[in-house]
Amino acid sequence: MNANDPKLTPSVKTRLLRLTPLVLVLVALGVGILPRLKAQAALRTQTQSFSTPVVSVVHPKGAPAVQRIELPADVQAYQEASIFARTNGYLAHWYKDIGTQVPSGELLAYIETPEIDAQLEQARADEHTAQVQYDIAKVTADRWVALLKTNAVSREVAEQDVATMKAQAATLAANQANVRRLSKLQAYERVVAPFAGVVTARNVDVGALIDSGSAGGSKMELFHLAETDKLRVFVDVPQVYAQDMQPGVPATLTLPGKPDHPLHGAVARTSGAINSASRTLRVEVDVDNQDGAVLPGAYALVDLDVTTSHPLLSVPVNTLLFRPDGIQVAVVDVTGKALLRTVTLGRDFGTTVEVTSGLDVNERVIANPGDAIAPGDAVRVVENPPAGAGKPSKSPSV
Repeated sequence: MNANDPKLTPSVKTRLLRLTPLVLVLVALGVGILPRLKAQAALRTQTQSFSTPVVSVVHPKGAPAVQRIELPADVQAYQEASIFARTNGYLAHWYKDIGTQVPSGELLAYIETPEIDAQLEQARADEHTAQVQYDIAKVTADRWVALLKTNAVSREVAEQDVATMKAQAATLAANQANVRRLSKLQAYERVVAPFAGVVTARNVDVGALIDSGSAGGSKMELFHLAETDKLRVFVDVPQVYAQDMQPGVPATLTLPGKPDHPLHGAVARTSGAINSASRTLRVEVDVDNQDGAVLPGAYALVDLDVTTSHPLLSVPVNTLLFRPDGIQVAVVDVTGKALLRTVTLGRDFGTTVEVTSGLDVNERVIANPGDAIAPGDAVRVVENPPAGAGKPSKSPSV
């Protein structure tokens, strides 16, 4: 309808002219406000979308049945002994110095024992005298026993001669025992190696006074001998792996200075008890060392291949939350809400950790959960979260 139409009456024209500015104002307002309202609605939707945290999830996986753990080790000789003197005297000569490989029974030193030699000669003379006296007493007793059968002598005299013979026999036995004792002491003049090994210490020189300690003096170690062809390697295994430590578990010994020359062995035995101070299990690994590449007392590392008979679940370490109530993980339920589960940790695999209880294989576990996450929070799950989402991963303490 046009206000300039000649068919309209003057009153209608006047009314239309009055309404035209109002219509123009309403159109102008509509054109400016509607886009703004739409923008505000879009902003509200976007704000609500951003207020819902974006998270990525992982599913628990089966923990590996075999885990290699590296632990510091105490390397010792397979057997070693401090060699002391068993007799008193003076060192006449020593034959082996430190670093010498000796077979079993090899002569290491010779001790002069003049007192023992003289005592042995006297003991042998006493033994000879006791033997003669016994022989005489036996002849006399046999004669009187024979005469007793014909009633030529009294029974009392015959019994006395028999008792004398028995007393002489006891004296002879005592002298013979003394001779054997002194003979053994004289044999200790020769200091020999009790087993094949290397001499690691020599603490005496020619002419040194040797005291066996029998007179109350302090003993002096003459030599120290160690068998190095085979080594005993002792490892303190954390309690969490104690149940899986059995004889036969493969082990690899490496030296920090020779990482490319490992020695292979196996667990030979365990202490069978947890150390109450360190909460560790003492494990012994036997390693062949025929070439002498590893010296007893050296610092080394041992890799143990621990096999568990019942592997459990594992999750990445960046899924863990350390709360006052214990270690927890955040999971997403079917409604998109976050839930917190308290879990119990087992073995530590470095980037992943074993979960012994509190988690199911079908759970969706949030990776890198925020510290402020709480049960019931709405979350939005994406496969690839935007860069910078979440927080840095953390390592568990087990």
